[in-house]
Amino acid sequence: MNADGSLERLRRDGRIVVVGASLAGLRGAETLREKGFTGSLTIIGDEPYEPYDRPPLSKQVLLGLTTAERTALPRRRDLDATWRLGVPATGLDMAARRVRLGDGDEVPYDRLLITTGVRARPWPHQAEAELDGVFVLRTRDDAARLERRLAEGPKRVFVIGAGFTGSEIASACRERGITVTVAERAGAPLVGALGGVVGAVAADLQQEHGVDLRCGVMVTALEGDASCRVRAAHLSDGSTVETDLVIVSLGATRNTEWLAGSGLGAGPRGIACDAGCRAFDVRGIVTDDIYVAGDVARSPHALFGYQFLSLEHWGNAVRQAEIAAHNMLSESADRLPHLWVPAFWSSQFGVNIKSVGVPSLGTEILISQGSLADRRFVGVYGYQGRVIGAVAFDHARWLPFYQELIETTAPFPPPFPTVGRSPGQRPMDADFPDPSVPTHGPTVTLSGYSPADRRITFTPAH
Repeated sequence: MNADGSLERLRRDGRIVVVGASLAGLRGAETLREKGFTGSLTIIGDEPYEPYDRPPLSKQVLLGLTTAERTALPRRRDLDATWRLGVPATGLDMAARRVRLGDGDEVPYDRLLITTGVRARPWPHQAEAELDGVFVLRTRDDAARLERRLAEGPKRVFVIGAGFTGSEIASACRERGITVTVAERAGAPLVGALGGVVGAVAADLQQEHGVDLRCGVMVTALEGDASCRVRAAHLSDGSTVETDLVIVSLGATRNTEWLAGSGLGAGPRGIACDAGCRAFDVRGIVTDDIYVAGDVARSPHALFGYQFLSLEHWGNAVRQAEIAAHNMLSESADRLPHLWVPAFWSSQFGVNIKSVGVPSLGTEILISQGSLADRRFVGVYGYQGRVIGAVAFDHARWLPFYQELIETTAPFPPPFPTVGRSPGQRPMDADFPDPSVPTHGPTVTLSGYSPADRRITFTPAH
């Protein structure tokens, strides 16, 4: 759209379609209306529910403190939108500008915003995944079903994967007084996101709260009884754990399959877009009518060497959707880049964990405040001589300070003393696992530089 009035026509009479009734989809739609879009707005979602908040599902819902039905996201304004819920998008015709739906209908658009997010990676052995008592946790329905089973008081819950979600599930189980075993193929919980130094603290925390933590092992099989209810998990070290509830927490799969053959630059690592959220096609050429936001997006970030980042972060989904919506209605000179600094939080075993930046890009860590032994500290991550990320355990009030260091590409280690820094404290190896080995739970994925680069493949972790 250019200055001849076509952009004004889009604002007044255009058709904008949002595929993904998610946090990013809702905030993008709201921003479109706030920016003066008065045309036709359609929101498509494969679940039968209007957008809801996912973080409470692994926290308050599993603890029985609220219900899955009460996680609907608050609205900032009336959308005056057509909702197409409970029907998935199954295809995209870029030339005709139409989205195909699972019920056979087609929805035309002038601008398209894709916010389809991710889904839980299932247990890879289908017959075992279908046993009664085997769960994943991603959707409202997942959480409601799982909470009902936890309320029945299972003898033992078995969690596969000790990333953030798996660890939060284990925490909720222990808080409810349920015996829980956690199996993790890496050397400690959270290592994919925060490295082995912090992972060791997380491991101690879990064990002190009564978690039977099994690291460095893989689950080789899930066993059912004669009535097809799960009864045991078999591990690579030869051990067997009897259990009546298994929760598979092996990370996420990006919802891009519906775009196969469309010509859009979409694949297992997400949908590639530029810094202004415009999607690339398969040739690496940027589109001008298709935008992407949230967990499904791969976008370059100037602060991190223009690596394409895939972020599974609440705040990123909100900010990226707002930027995408702004740019959909703007002349090129008025468009904005998406430069949000990644931030993430988790609550588990009585500890509040928050991070900023991209800790998983770091090679070294400095405990700049507090101590690992007290589990109240700030760890600063360094990469090639600059501050790249930080994590806080019950010490979050200092994170804005470290975020500023990241934004200003401050040197690492920070050349000044900090409050609470132990004398003689030196950087150490952050101890991240080999990046070629899948782990459970990085919330930031570095996915290369080129939207046409298809050399990286993912092997399911189990």
